[in-house]
Amino acid sequence: MSESYASAGVDIPAAGRLKKFMARLAPTTFGPQVLAGPGPFAGLFALRGFREPVLVASCDGVGTKVKVASLLDRYDTLGYDLVHHSVNDILTLGAEPLFLLDYIAMGKLEPARIERLFQGLVAACKGVGVALLGGETAEMPGVYQEGEMDLVGFILGVVERDRVISGRDIRAGDWLLGLASSGLHTNGYSLARKVFRLEEEPAVLRKAFPPLERTLGEALLEPHRCYYDSLKSLLPRVKALAHITGGGFEGNIPRVLPRGLGARIIGGSWEVPAIFGLIQRQGAVPEAEMYRVFNMGVGMVVVASPEEGPSLLQSIPGARHIGEIIAGKGVEIV
Repeated sequence: MSESYASAGVDIPAAGRLKKFMARLAPTTFGPQVLAGPGPFAGLFALRGFREPVLVASCDGVGTKVKVASLLDRYDTLGYDLVHHSVNDILTLGAEPLFLLDYIAMGKLEPARIERLFQGLVAACKGVGVALLGGETAEMPGVYQEGEMDLVGFILGVVERDRVISGRDIRAGDWLLGLASSGLHTNGYSLARKVFRLEEEPAVLRKAFPPLERTLGEALLEPHRCYYDSLKSLLPRVKALAHITGGGFEGNIPRVLPRGLGARIIGGSWEVPAIFGLIQRQGAVPEAEMYRVFNMGVGMVVVASPEEGPSLLQSIPGARHIGEIIAGKGVEIV
């Protein structure tokens, strides 16, 4: 009996058709700086209009949120999660996003699922002005089980050297402004999945919970919020930005603080979305654990001087004054 790639679980013709589909959509995200996109072995992007450019790069994925999407057979929002998370990460250094590379891996190629995901990815890129320069779609039987998927993004941005947000001027007494999240964003899904026993009882995703005013699945798939448009014109007035992802306040705010400084967060100074209260009650999760795992309704923290704080509070939609910088280390929630 002769063997083939198809008998090993890899469908080359399906992959070829999918690449043609992607090659039609990706160019809709291109600007004049893209010299070559999908098709060649690599993309070409011309860097123009900067005096002393510093490239800013980041890599991240959407984690086990893909499992929730799979249980609901809904993939259109995952592209927004990937793009918005990636843009927020490089925004913390003051960077303008240039282009993104995507990596989509599955155990068995399912073109219909990937096409829906890719359409959302393209729409999200166009929404923030990021070129989808290229990527990889991998079919890997034996590595991923059938129905499983992974989604990762690699983003490149640029900032003038003298405009890099470094946090070096942060002082005790500086304000902390919290920008509202849209929900879990892309973190804490392993705990949320366990709390609701999603693998054993997937039907709960279609149940409407009164505090949410929608189904659990709709709340869990709410896309990651992007803060680029709200903040880009205000960056010269900002001392630091902390993207509140995995690890919550405790794991992310110290990443931007100089040695000898910590943060005091005032609990109750912002509205915590109902999904977090539901997770806490359903799983009897201690409050300290909630703040360690989730963003708890604050997706980005802005550090600003006491002079700039009140004006920024009025200028940034939905911003709240949630605390201050203190002498010491770590994050204190009171």
